[in-house]
Amino acid sequence: MVLKNSSWIRVWSVVSALVAILAFPNFAHAEDETADAFVKRLSVDVLDTIKKDKGMRSGDIARVITLVDTRIMPNVDFQRMTASAVGPAWRQATPEQQKRLQDEFKILLVRTYAGALSQVSDQVVFIKPVRIAPEDKEVIVRTEVRGGGDPIQLEYRMERTPGEGAGWRIYNINVLGVWLVETYKSQFTQVINTKGIEGLIETLVARNKTNTTAKKG
Repeated sequence: MVLKNSSWIRVWSVVSALVAILAFPNFAHAEDETADAFVKRLSVDVLDTIKKDKGMRSGDIARVITLVDTRIMPNVDFQRMTASAVGPAWRQATPEQQKRLQDEFKILLVRTYAGALSQVSDQVVFIKPVRIAPEDKEVIVRTEVRGGGDPIQLEYRMERTPGEGAGWRIYNINVLGVWLVETYKSQFTQVINTKGIEGLIETLVARNKTNTTAKKG
């Protein structure tokens, strides 16, 4: 079963909460805006928003889901994230299976960080210096979240998207030295090797149902 270990759940709760902090499409994508400026600007604005929203801070899953659907996904390359987590088997999956994998993976992440949003209090995000050339298409932005306990080191792999709505998008996150996509890839590979793509989908569906039941309880 995916994510059996409770310590991983706590770690990825923090990860996913910070995804929400960094993805707020009410702000226009500036094509010439650097990735670190993007992270800093959105972090400050969204942290303030979460602090003022009692529903999100109390872990209201309905509000979190709305946040994901309307504000997070436009700024995250979720297809790339899911494909990377699934690995080579992604290319063997049918379009329908790929869609189901994305849907269930998104639900898994949403349910995981619902509780983490309630922990936002006086946190402040600090952006570490980074050299980004104008021609760079992919970069890593390193940050530190301070407040409410020990500082949390977070790194974001980001890609510059061309064309309409050009700007930066997140496709992987590192917390405490561990990359999210690689962690899930290791777990997913074990399931795929024994149960195949359909088995992975069924495992994610079952896990999400368990999380939903636990949340209601």
